[in-house]
Amino acid sequence: MKVVIEGVELHLAHPDELAVTWVGQEEAMRQLMASWMVIDERDVPMNPRLLGKPGVGKTTMAYAAGKRLGREVYITQATVDTRPEDLLITPVIEGAAQLKYVASPLVTAMIRGGVAILDEGNRMSEKSWASLAPLLDSRRYVESIVAGIKIKAHPNFRLVATMNEDSSTFDLPEYIHSRLQPQILIDFPEREEELAILRENLPFSSDDVLIYVTDFLQQAHASDESYTVRDGVNIARYALKLQRETGQPAKLLMALAVRAILGEEAQRYGVRR
Repeated sequence: MKVVIEGVELHLAHPDELAVTWVGQEEAMRQLMASWMVIDERDVPMNPRLLGKPGVGKTTMAYAAGKRLGREVYITQATVDTRPEDLLITPVIEGAAQLKYVASPLVTAMIRGGVAILDEGNRMSEKSWASLAPLLDSRRYVESIVAGIKIKAHPNFRLVATMNEDSSTFDLPEYIHSRLQPQILIDFPEREEELAILRENLPFSSDDVLIYVTDFLQQAHASDESYTVRDGVNIARYALKLQRETGQPAKLLMALAVRAILGEEAQRYGVRR
């Protein structure tokens, strides 16, 4: 796809298509959807940030919310090496001394009225965040120094940032902190929600394996461990693969799967039956 803005041709990114379903925690979903509402012609959507430990489903929820709106969803993975041009427009050499300008997923979402997910946004440096400052307030535009153009966001454009609670992240500069509101906490799910998530992700698994993993995770949560549903899915998946390889019942292989995925210390939360 291509568009022309202020005489500059931009090559657009493709939307992300993920086979995911959001299960449970509808209150957090309602908070996210409310933040994106526009309730008056003078109103603008907010730019929420989803906070929580890695693996609790922040990106999944953001993607599912975008799909509930019926919009294209574009995901940008932030890293410590993310540059302003990575977030906006990148020049690419094409042919003999010719340049083409490639719009980032975020800019593509702005143009097409989609939903942009800035994943793990607090891994980015302040310089990269500064390039998004005018997008995150009532101006709703970005300026590309590389292409020499200003790009205004489509009225349907929505943005959400996910942020992990761990030590490998930057503190947000205050002027960005105030632009990324509200803060929505995604916590560990309740037991029945966690079991439902495992069933959704592992429809080929027997219930005894999923119940074992759910009980393991619930015990770990009660002890304030950072193990998540993602870890649980990997434990169950590995146990099922070991079962297929060895012929042993999967429930007898759970301890081995826990140790292989999370290490020796995690076995203290194993469920003895």
